[in-house]
Amino acid sequence: MLHIQTLRENADFVIERLRIKNFEAQQIVNDVLALDLQIRNFKKSLDDNLMTQNKLSKEIGMLLKNGKTEEANQAKEEIARLKTEEKEMQETLAAKEIAIQELMVLLPNLPHASVPIGKSAEDNEIIYTEGEAIPLEDALPHWDLVKKFDIIDFDLGTKITGAGFPVYKGKGARLQRALINFFLDTACNNRYIEVQVPYLVNKDSAYATGQLPDKDGQMYHAVLDDFYLIPTAEVPVTNIYRDMILKESDFPIKNCAYSACFRREAGSYGKDVRGLNRLHQFDKVEIVQIQHPDRSYQALEEMKTYVMSLLQQLELPFRVLRLCGGDMSIHSALTYDMEVFSKAQQRWLEVSSISNFEAFQANRMKLRFKDENGKTRLAHTLNGSALALPRIMAALIENNQTDAGILIPKVLRDYTGFEIIN
Repeated sequence: MLHIQTLRENADFVIERLRIKNFEAQQIVNDVLALDLQIRNFKKSLDDNLMTQNKLSKEIGMLLKNGKTEEANQAKEEIARLKTEEKEMQETLAAKEIAIQELMVLLPNLPHASVPIGKSAEDNEIIYTEGEAIPLEDALPHWDLVKKFDIIDFDLGTKITGAGFPVYKGKGARLQRALINFFLDTACNNRYIEVQVPYLVNKDSAYATGQLPDKDGQMYHAVLDDFYLIPTAEVPVTNIYRDMILKESDFPIKNCAYSACFRREAGSYGKDVRGLNRLHQFDKVEIVQIQHPDRSYQALEEMKTYVMSLLQQLELPFRVLRLCGGDMSIHSALTYDMEVFSKAQQRWLEVSSISNFEAFQANRMKLRFKDENGKTRLAHTLNGSALALPRIMAALIENNQTDAGILIPKVLRDYTGFEIIN
């Protein structure tokens, strides 16, 4: 969430920058500023009311002491009137503060100066490519390969739960577990502290990282307990630091976490979501950083380089995209996407997003720190997929198919205990 001071001081700049995200903010900004002025005026009136009550309370004692009972009673009646007025003002103020909060959460984060102008994924900027994006001749797509080798069963998952909940079997399950362990071990070797977090979060946590109200319809909701199944480990991991005031010496805070992820993916259908391409439940290892504002973009570049190194070790052809304004989430200031090339599907598959949210999440979750001058400031939050497994699995299975079977990348063989799926 943007800070109200940013709107007070730079309203025109905010409106102009949000047009990069194809968001017209003029009316919302005007309404926010109008409410903000009303709130500040109400607070001043409330302060004046309380000051008058305190003054009269002190005077009543003196009036009674001097035998001025009638004047003291008049002062008591005035205090009673002021208390009624105070209650009405408090109720009005609370309603206006809720109203301004509901408007503020509609405003996206400001895009970084490097964000390209564009309306959709077609306008994203390709900034790096590695490996050959060359189709394999007579290659089978992964949904046929997993059936051939009996390593993932989509039909069984549909029987147990529904479409989008596959069952991993035998060497497929072991390959999945190998990827998880490889990603976690590598993250820990890069000084990320591993945490295990709940897969269900409360409404405050979902709000703090921006899933509510923006993605309400995309999350699974356990209505009876009012919990939400997490769409990514980013949500519980970042919320570890909600309502905290850190020390400057605490930075950088680096966490990694494995979790299952749950997404309704409402409205998703067609060939682009077949097989592992889009699931309702999938595994992912997430990296999260809490950073000093002066160093968050350096951290973002380091995270980008780190995720690239994972893809290099897996020997997958990949490319890095800088997302345009129209393809970014409302929370992000700058996002890099990583895509791997599927040699059987002959298309690029997104496997990671790495984002700097600057102070957008921190403002919502009241995540602050005291700087060297003792001033309390908002921290910056960053996160990245390192990595999401389904499309990594799809690309590994498709790209490494041979007449003998599916070859396992060298970096995973100590984890899997086998070199080939046949």
